[in-house]
Amino acid sequence: MNAILKSSDTDRYARCISVSKRVRWDIDDDVIQGRSFNRSDKYLPDGLSQIPVFTTLSEDEKRFISQIQGRTYANVFGLVERFINAKVLEVSQDHWLGDQVALEALVRFSDEELKHQALFRRIDDMIGETLPGGYHFDVDPDAVASAVLGKSTWAVLALTLDIELFTQLHYRQSIESDGDLSELFKDVFLYHWKEESQHAILDELELKRHDAGLSTDERDQAVDEFIELVGAVDGILQAQAAADARYFAANCGRGVDKEEVEAIELGFLHAYRWQYIHSGAMHPTFTKVLSSLITEDQGQRIQAALATLH
Repeated sequence: MNAILKSSDTDRYARCISVSKRVRWDIDDDVIQGRSFNRSDKYLPDGLSQIPVFTTLSEDEKRFISQIQGRTYANVFGLVERFINAKVLEVSQDHWLGDQVALEALVRFSDEELKHQALFRRIDDMIGETLPGGYHFDVDPDAVASAVLGKSTWAVLALTLDIELFTQLHYRQSIESDGDLSELFKDVFLYHWKEESQHAILDELELKRHDAGLSTDERDQAVDEFIELVGAVDGILQAQAAADARYFAANCGRGVDKEEVEAIELGFLHAYRWQYIHSGAMHPTFTKVLSSLITEDQGQRIQAALATLH
């Protein structure tokens, strides 16, 4: 089905193209620049890693926590960008024989997402060269993408908007301003943020365009599927929190009893739920866009589901 866009929407797609051209970057020349990671640096800021909840740890151990979470942070983005890119390519079909400005914007979006995945694979390898062996991120991105793409387009686009808004929030509120972070890690997310800022605008445009063609019943089902996707994300986070706690205990240089490991695992899960679920769900733009599309009852269902993840 050809997409029919308002002129104001076409203008927003065009602005995304213009900014995309202006901020475009290269992984080696602009981001990595021949640098490497250093174990003396933090990778994630305290506001994201939720360091205050790790009450039993020394300062060196807290830095190790930030490094583990930093590696997981890169891996999670590489994971979600697999299904995001697939969905962007899918919805671009609606513009193939329609608005070519919108099509170009989405094609550039896809190209950038492929580059981001390549960047995060590099970052995982580079961090792996500095941290002890034994770290695991055993999530198959293709299997996750296949499961996510089995849900409705509305649900996937809503989740995508959530994700790409929180990337901006994380950079602007936490990563950019922390002078104690690895400069390389900061640059990774500076350049990521530059392109994700356009992606979030395109997510909103495509979600609203798709929503306009849904029936009341289809939208209600899509809300339930969005809730299911958030639950699936939480399942991944729970498994990774357990894996990262075990990795920390095995490599922190001291004995860690079962009770402390359990507390550290809860700390990881608290941080991951903030990073990947609540910070996006609470983003003002996300709440504004979502509330403009759904009923009060549907909003309450979403909030009730989120409340179970604290």
